[in-house]
Amino acid sequence: MTVKAFSLSGHRALITGGSGGLGKAIASCFLQSGAEVILTGTSEAKLASVQNALGGMVETICFDVTDTANSRDFAQKVEDRFGAISLLVNNAGNTVKKPIDDMGVDDFTNVMNTHVTGAFALSQAFLPQIRQANGRGSILFTASMASFLGIPHVIGYSAAKAAYVGLVRALATELAPDGVRINGVAPGWIRTDLFEKATQTDPARFAKIRARIPMDCFGDPEDIGWAMTYLASPAAKYVTGEILVVDGGALHGF
Repeated sequence: MTVKAFSLSGHRALITGGSGGLGKAIASCFLQSGAEVILTGTSEAKLASVQNALGGMVETICFDVTDTANSRDFAQKVEDRFGAISLLVNNAGNTVKKPIDDMGVDDFTNVMNTHVTGAFALSQAFLPQIRQANGRGSILFTASMASFLGIPHVIGYSAAKAAYVGLVRALATELAPDGVRINGVAPGWIRTDLFEKATQTDPARFAKIRARIPMDCFGDPEDIGWAMTYLASPAAKYVTGEILVVDGGALHGF
């Protein structure tokens, strides 16, 4: 039998942070590759907007990933409503941009709770379903350039994204015997609404970012979606514990 190496046919994926630009792009690429897709986020209205933009092809369900006391109940609710998932994408995120002198412990903790604690709790809650995928299951994390670079004024975000590197490596090692692969994608500077807002009023920051990208251009959200698709597909069946950097060469640019 011929294997369609990049197909996600037969997979059901849950994507957190589903109402954002990257969540939408990941969903679109997964759909085009044959997966069933469920998006989750905290705003019904925003999820409905993405659902409409994708032609009604995705399911949506509201959940706040920081509500870790109810992560297992949420996983059961998803399974009861849609069926067991085989792919989980931990994409939900937030940030606080302040100098260290102004950043409160609550600011730091809120960012860590969303990225790290929330993603850990959901991965743990959905693992029984993913283990049932007969060696085809994956958990994916949206990492960042901040996983590797020192970026000032986003201490919580940087710490959280660096923690993803440890989560990916440790979980990959522990879960390999169960046939569950763990990987991440680290986006470079991608043309999302958030990126546009952050750089339109800061030309010096825009110029600094552009200057370190050897390909001399910014990425599209779908560049991240297709990277996620590859890592979830049979084409990457021997890949686990990796963070795939998708940045136009910025991490190594000089």
